[in-house]
Amino acid sequence: MSRRPSAPCILVPGAGTGAGNSLIRSLRAGDRRFRVVGCHDDRFYLKKSVADTNYLLPPPRHAGYVASLGDAIRAGRVHLVIPNTDAAVRQISLIRDVLPCRVFLPSHAVLTLCGDKYRLTARLAADGVPVPVTYPLRDRASVPAVFRRLRGGRVWCRLRTGGASRGAVPVSTAAQATAWIAYWERMRGVPARAFTLAEYLPGRDFACQSLWRDGRLVLIKTVERLSYFGGGSQPSGVSSIAALAKTVTEPAVVDVCTAAIRALGPGISGAFSVDLKENARGVPCVTEINAGRFITLMNLFDFTGRHNMAATYVRLALGYPVAIDPAYDVDVDHYFVRDVDTPPAVFHADELFRGIRDARRVDGRHVTGKKEVTR
Repeated sequence: MSRRPSAPCILVPGAGTGAGNSLIRSLRAGDRRFRVVGCHDDRFYLKKSVADTNYLLPPPRHAGYVASLGDAIRAGRVHLVIPNTDAAVRQISLIRDVLPCRVFLPSHAVLTLCGDKYRLTARLAADGVPVPVTYPLRDRASVPAVFRRLRGGRVWCRLRTGGASRGAVPVSTAAQATAWIAYWERMRGVPARAFTLAEYLPGRDFACQSLWRDGRLVLIKTVERLSYFGGGSQPSGVSSIAALAKTVTEPAVVDVCTAAIRALGPGISGAFSVDLKENARGVPCVTEINAGRFITLMNLFDFTGRHNMAATYVRLALGYPVAIDPAYDVDVDHYFVRDVDTPPAVFHADELFRGIRDARRVDGRHVTGKKEVTR
């Protein structure tokens, strides 16, 4: 691309899904001049897309997928594609060199490393980055010995790959871990070697999203998860998908996250979303890195603070000069609320009680004389 477009056009794979539509909302909030093209291989999801133009593609494994995607990019005059799920990131990474538009992703080696939670944990631990003590499993017979190495108590059992706490559960005995893994082997076809046992982290749950170009941190923000979408129906009781979250100032979290990204190698570029939980000593530990994409909390990162992260990503990808100082963008006490079939809501704590009449009973009597709840 010889020159920077005045009105960039962005392609969003997975348009119509919650993640796809959230990304489009973030992009439009950052710059109304952006044109957004959506694509999907499912016409029902695509019907829900909020993109300006939409293209139905064959499934990614289809022989005609790459050619069809290229046709959509050319027809839509797309300048940049932003994949926003792990599967889409991997697909686009593998074909980045043949796409007729820009891609702003980390190297495929970095994506592969971050896709394996055990390999990632081992790499970060070797560089002194705080992580939960974690051991891989060979088979179900190895569970008791590994459990003893973690010195009993509550232990976190989870899959090495995947997201949304799939396959994750806290256990307090080796027998519980063995039974859980046996279920996944027999009912889901997932072998025991796909699991790890790790130190249980009891503290606060953070998400940290950042943008990098050529090894330089450009922008970083932090939020805390307060409750989980569907957490009550998950065996783990938690999920990386927050139902309620808020913006926070946590310099210690930023320090750990930047150290973790730098540990992935020199010249890092792209988006990195890091999940962390505090250990028993209150130290934030990295539990996973979603490399190359934003997370489902992206609207909270983009609708608050001085800088919209999705719009900044586009400018970095297209080669615009971006100077943000300080890189840590803090705007505390904004809340994010998510529920089924509604767009996520983002509001400041000061707005929380506006327009709400208090119908609660206090000492058996209704609260009276107040039209709105006050803090």
